[in-house]
Amino acid sequence: MATSLSQVFRDTHLQPKHIIPLDFDTVRELPDSHAWIQTDDFSCAYQIRMNELPTTIPVIDLQAPNVVELMGNACRRWGMFQVTNHDVPSSLVDEVVEHARRLFALPAEQKLKALRSPSGATGYGVARISPFFSKLMWHEGFTIMGSAGEHAKQLWPHHYEDFCDVMDNYQKKMKSLAYKILLLLLKSLGVDEEDQQLLCSSSASLYQSESALQLNSYPTCPNPNRAVGLAPHTDSLLLTILHQNDINGLQIFQEGIGWTPVPPVPGALIVNIGDLMHIISNARFPTVYHRVIPNETRHRFSIACFYGPRLILSLHHCPSFRSLVFDL
Repeated sequence: MATSLSQVFRDTHLQPKHIIPLDFDTVRELPDSHAWIQTDDFSCAYQIRMNELPTTIPVIDLQAPNVVELMGNACRRWGMFQVTNHDVPSSLVDEVVEHARRLFALPAEQKLKALRSPSGATGYGVARISPFFSKLMWHEGFTIMGSAGEHAKQLWPHHYEDFCDVMDNYQKKMKSLAYKILLLLLKSLGVDEEDQQLLCSSSASLYQSESALQLNSYPTCPNPNRAVGLAPHTDSLLLTILHQNDINGLQIFQEGIGWTPVPPVPGALIVNIGDLMHIISNARFPTVYHRVIPNETRHRFSIACFYGPRLILSLHHCPSFRSLVFDL
């Protein structure tokens, strides 16, 4: 039987320090709990020199006639690309960001009313990867899976409907976009249309995949050279679609080069390959190791949508998928 995201989270109990974010408004110096060692693999020692800055990740027009080829090449080379002409209204993206600003601007004691439980998947808290690192991250987040109503009511008992409506609408748009991109990626891998239709029409179709929406806040940091907003990691599902506002901070790691910034492109959304897509592609598409660095003067926000199948075993019913994944 397949395990859902929420079931996985329920089976993993965290300590309070790995759930409750720092009250960033009350600190003026970087606390030792959030000070990462200057010389370890995550530090600025691995920043690339600007005169060695490589070509940035591709920006792909979803309406381009050769979009399949462009995506396939981008995924093989980078494991990440940015998309334009994605049909997600900029006004909706702006609304989501504005609601995220409103949420994270609440007093700490108010945000803690929507704190994620030790075995929970949704609500307010630090990044789920926190227990894997000895130091804490300069980050706070709010996770939504399905309806946001339960936690939104705790934050705004009488004025939560607008927040929920915007988040629901955005999730629908992201799910539709993720599905469209997934089909293009499958095509670039040689999965034929018959198998794509089988995957889409079965009771366990990829269109019924679970998605999770993650609102991220990276407050201004008194010493960003010694802090990490989000520690280096890969994403576990098929795809992640990310909106970052106009503040730099996202970086990817490239062998032989180091940490490379991913500058924001106005109107574009970032798509990166997750571990499951890496497996399905028989390692043709690499997962991208990425992190976030905080900023000393500007508060950074990002909105991430994680997309992955409910039943991975449904792939086994497709002949071209079996050949793609299991034939070496």
